Amino acid sequence: MTETKSERRPRRDPSGRLATIGDLLGTALAGLVIGAVLLLAFEGILALTRVTDFGHTSGWLALILPLWLFTEEFRAADEAGPYRVVVAVLAAGFGVAAGLSLASLAAQVFPALVSGVLAAGACTIVYCLVWFYGLRWLDHRAG
Repeated sequence: MTETKSERRPRRDPSGRLATIGDLLGTALAGLVIGAVLLLAFEGILALTRVTDFGHTSGWLALILPLWLFTEEFRAADEAGPYRVVVAVLAAGFGVAAGLSLASLAAQVFPALVSGVLAAGACTIVYCLVWFYGLRWLDHRAG
């Protein structure tokens, strides 16, 4: 047997931010999947106890763990100064707009749980892309 030295995942830079877009997307989507699974379990318990029908809970609740990650990323981006506020507002705006657009299309076919989880996924992906590339671009442009 040979020993292999594995690199710590997700990788972080010296300031504590996730180092690559793959690390950010992977961590955010893992949190989204965990949130969706927990939401499905909660919804299943509510349906089994006949408190409510299955599928009526908002799927947007799956965003709790990605929002926590985004807050930690915002906090770790201290050296970006005021640029991090601009990028966070833009990323949130574009993410929510993408999520609401997808939710309005999916709500015609799927229940609130499914359309909300799809919307939360779109919001997460758009936020990650705008945050990661926008922060680095503004940081590079501003000096």
